[in-house]
Amino acid sequence: MVNIDNLTFYYKQRKPVFENVSFEMKNGIYGLLGENGVGKTTLLHLISGLRFPKKGSCSVLGMESAYRNPDMLKQLYYLPEEFSMPAQSIKSFVKYNSPFYPNFSHEQFNTYISDFHLDIDYNLKELSFGQKKKALIAFAIAVNTPVTLLDEPTNGLDIPSKTQFRRVMASAFDENKCILISTHQVRDLESLIDPIIILDRNQVLLNNTVEEISRKLLFTYSVTKPENALFSEQTILGYTSVLENKNNKDSTLNIEALFNAVVTNKARIKELFNVK
Repeated sequence: MVNIDNLTFYYKQRKPVFENVSFEMKNGIYGLLGENGVGKTTLLHLISGLRFPKKGSCSVLGMESAYRNPDMLKQLYYLPEEFSMPAQSIKSFVKYNSPFYPNFSHEQFNTYISDFHLDIDYNLKELSFGQKKKALIAFAIAVNTPVTLLDEPTNGLDIPSKTQFRRVMASAFDENKCILISTHQVRDLESLIDPIIILDRNQVLLNNTVEEISRKLLFTYSVTKPENALFSEQTILGYTSVLENKNNKDSTLNIEALFNAVVTNKARIKELFNVK
């Protein structure tokens, strides 16, 4: 659904954010991970056509995102981390914005708003940041676009709302959708995101499904620190570690440990997953 081919982008030419980066996204709820400043939000801007490649291309559903073709825009929704809201009711916001999205479902939206304990007559300007975000998340999912981009969607949500967010996302997803979630809150989304993309400066270190990752890597919890671990962290109960899965053992993915293993063993990870 999203194809990035030899893409180069920079704000300052001597410090490229991406340089000859290529990868694709099909259907799934992708988790986009990376340290601060590696270009997660920039990537969302490039996909949505808010920024333009210096070289190479970025296409969505076969259309160059930089052209912001109306046929593409009605099939893509981008929810930024930071936003400003008009002084109008949630109901009015839906009335004036939903016509741009032909697959918008009022029934779904009303269900999500109820699940988030909001009322469509609430004035958006008078809501807290977390309440505004819940209203926008409800809208973003109800538009039913094939491609949805969410930048740090769980920031500002309380614990019950994060749980509800996961339920909403899981119930709304189908095999015809590609949802990309940029996040630092990996524990909020550990049971939801698959595949996982990990960005580094100028490159993509990982773009694989949970199944593929679990075949290559072994996630363990042990009293003693294992030898030859790609990553190991001491906890109160022992060690959380990531090793190469040389004996095809089953284990439960730990995304936080995965991220640390990837960013501290970039060359080896690229070899394991045949990343060029």
